[in-house]
Amino acid sequence: MQLAIRDDLSDYIIAPDPGAARLTRAVEGFDQNGQATQISVVEERPLTIFLNSQEIVTAMTIGDYPEYLALGFLRNQGMLLPDDRITGTDYDEDLETVVVRTERETSYEEKLKKKTRTSGCAVGTVFGDMMEGLEDVRLPAVQVRTSWLYDLSAKINRTPSLYLEAGAIHGTVLCHENRPLVYMEDVGRHNAVDKIAGWMLSTGEGAHDKILYTTGRLTSEMVIKTAMMGIPVLASRSGFTAWGVEIAREVGLTLIGRMRGQRFVCLSGEDRLVRDADPASVPVEDKKLRRKSAER
Repeated sequence: MQLAIRDDLSDYIIAPDPGAARLTRAVEGFDQNGQATQISVVEERPLTIFLNSQEIVTAMTIGDYPEYLALGFLRNQGMLLPDDRITGTDYDEDLETVVVRTERETSYEEKLKKKTRTSGCAVGTVFGDMMEGLEDVRLPAVQVRTSWLYDLSAKINRTPSLYLEAGAIHGTVLCHENRPLVYMEDVGRHNAVDKIAGWMLSTGEGAHDKILYTTGRLTSEMVIKTAMMGIPVLASRSGFTAWGVEIAREVGLTLIGRMRGQRFVCLSGEDRLVRDADPASVPVEDKKLRRKSAER
């Protein structure tokens, strides 16, 4: 079957805005020939997240959607419980802080002492008990059409983004079937995932029929966050870690990586793939995108 690809942004609820103020700035330098050049580089700035009166973490971020980042981070770290009533999310741009307020009194002094270093960038630590409750997670065994995967890859890779504008950034996209819904970017892939989680928490969006697409590596933390969010499918342009694959198999997460043009590799949940697209019908990936991917 021939895949129909559209280049417009009509599918997106939230799409990247590479022209937004404060996300990039022009920097002058010199190229390999000693010629003066000017390029656009991504800004990064600190954002301190509070839960009620307690300071939790300071993350380096590009600064967009700070409320979603704070909510998603706290939810993915298990600090916001499923039945918590959030009474306020206050962002102060001058102080570079977000305060999330809940009806429940919270205290995570002991939790903050237990940290595990991860292979991620930006927010490169997780709290030691992040895996609490993972043993009870069993994701729905939803079928995934390969035509959706090819369609999503082509649409997302053609979407105007900070990555295509300046590089040095990761993207994560919440998708339904072959439709990309919410596309978040940040200097750390964990931040981008947390923004997705915060948006889902704020809007009440369901997870059982979603696909999470990321440009970053499929590490254990990425797999854990996806599983704890209840999303049954995780796909990426990049590769895997062994522990990430092991956890995906334990919780029933369909895990697909190395998605480049006609190719991909599925290391968990292969029985859920519906191969309804001939890879030969898929256009070869643009060389510019291949070069950009190698720069990550």
